[in-house]
Amino acid sequence: MKVDYIIVGLGLAGLAFAEKLLEEGKTFLVYEDASQNSSIVAAGAYNPVILKRFTPVWDAEDQLKLAKPFYDKLEKKLQQKLDYELTILRIFKSIEEQNDWFMACDKPFFSNYMIPKVIPNQNENVIAPFGSGRIKNIGKIDAKTLIDSYKSYLIAEDLLINETFDHFSIILNDNELIYKEVIAKRIVFCEGYGIKKNPFFNDVPVMGAKGELLTIYAPNLKVDEMLKSAVFVMPIGDDMYKVGATFNWTDKTITPTDAGKEELIEKLSKVITSEYKIIDHNAGVRPTTKDRRPILGKHKTHKQLAILNGLGTRGVLLAPKMAQKLFEHLENDQPLDKEITIDRFYG
Repeated sequence: MKVDYIIVGLGLAGLAFAEKLLEEGKTFLVYEDASQNSSIVAAGAYNPVILKRFTPVWDAEDQLKLAKPFYDKLEKKLQQKLDYELTILRIFKSIEEQNDWFMACDKPFFSNYMIPKVIPNQNENVIAPFGSGRIKNIGKIDAKTLIDSYKSYLIAEDLLINETFDHFSIILNDNELIYKEVIAKRIVFCEGYGIKKNPFFNDVPVMGAKGELLTIYAPNLKVDEMLKSAVFVMPIGDDMYKVGATFNWTDKTITPTDAGKEELIEKLSKVITSEYKIIDHNAGVRPTTKDRRPILGKHKTHKQLAILNGLGTRGVLLAPKMAQKLFEHLENDQPLDKEITIDRFYG
């Protein structure tokens, strides 16, 4: 079998690159073994405001221009509701944070997203004595439904192979490569933190930040906006909420832990007072980088091999643009921006 590309991994990065290849009429196969699940357990919010400091997300406006139509197209293609409107109430901890909010609202970038007023708390089950600031015109993607549906689509098209990719079975020639029975021009590795097991790219400084989330049932909470404080509390319907997330830089497993659960419970007690029942507990390892920028580009020696990684906590927002950037680089020799190129680690 002969294809233009092999894609390894079907998180948000692999999915976005596969969709770009379909758009451009390129042939491909995807290898996926579900060993990395950070995309599936992610909250899925796309928000151009960093809520800790009230500053813009890097390159957010340009990313949004591509992300919105990308997910609209996938909704139609997969016949699934994926994109949901969302507002966020950023709970203030002090008068100083209120002042910081108003200062940020004066900046032109934020005028479409941040409402310049303090929203008083009127929910007895929410702890917000200093009120909140509201973020509007944003949304969330149901990443699990997206990836599950896209996987089913690829299976139906005979484009997905459910097996662990064997890096040592690659045979590299001058202008192509052979992997088992497949001949391809290039391989793009979209393996998330699994890149650490990739002998071609395991020197790339992808750091794993394990995140754990709870799903709770809280019938008395009655919140229809996402709360952001010590943790986020995101309504998902039927009095259910996602609560997250932890950051653990030492544990690289995808197994939920009692310590992670207790941390979330303790932080949640500072946000809501209503009783709740824990329905589910998930974990994943986010692929992030020290400079909080994605990693794109070709291997320094084997130019048939490429990487699309490091999307971190903002994969929903980053994936469509990064997939486009990598495609243009591989197919049309378009240079990659210095912030995202893998070459920044090679001197």
